[in-house]
Amino acid sequence: MIPPRLVPLLEQFDFACERLAGRLAGPVMDSGDGAQTEVGPLTDAEYLWEPVPDCWSVRRRTDGPGARATLLAGQGEWGRDAAPYPHPWPPPFTTLAWRLSHLSEMLTLRADHTAGRHVLTRDDHPVPGDAASAVAAFEEGAAAWRKALSAADDAALDAVGYCTYPHGSDAEEPFVDIVWWVNQEVLHHGAEIALLRDLYRSGRH
Repeated sequence: MIPPRLVPLLEQFDFACERLAGRLAGPVMDSGDGAQTEVGPLTDAEYLWEPVPDCWSVRRRTDGPGARATLLAGQGEWGRDAAPYPHPWPPPFTTLAWRLSHLSEMLTLRADHTAGRHVLTRDDHPVPGDAASAVAAFEEGAAAWRKALSAADDAALDAVGYCTYPHGSDAEEPFVDIVWWVNQEVLHHGAEIALLRDLYRSGRH
């Protein structure tokens, strides 16, 4: 049985993921007032669009990291621009591809470090180089995280370090606070991704 205090967080997560998935894949999305708005599927050109100079994005490893990045995180032919802490200041502008890859990685790794083998690192996570694969990776990561949440009971929600994800404050926070934080990540990056789609559609590329 899902703990009652987890129910609204799950509902918020589901709604945020549903809206983002619809905004990325189409053919329609919920506009927020119950009306269905037509939207085309994300294209490869849009996925990799760099709205300003010196963006952080996802790149072929053979091309090397972008401006002010020192490495390409992830596994496979493509990687995501990254640098060790402290990050460059001011922060680089990140593309839709970077933001979507970040979300997918976070969801997948946190799921593993909550209800999986507790071993995945950023070096294990594939970075898609095309839009369709990136959308699929997000949906898979969201499903894995939701499955991990569905197994959490009240004791787990209060447990500090229940999730062993190594790239956040998970070791110092009650699990319920991590659940809340992941929702905020999906909500705010989802809004950023939607805005980038609007800007691309407006012809500013």
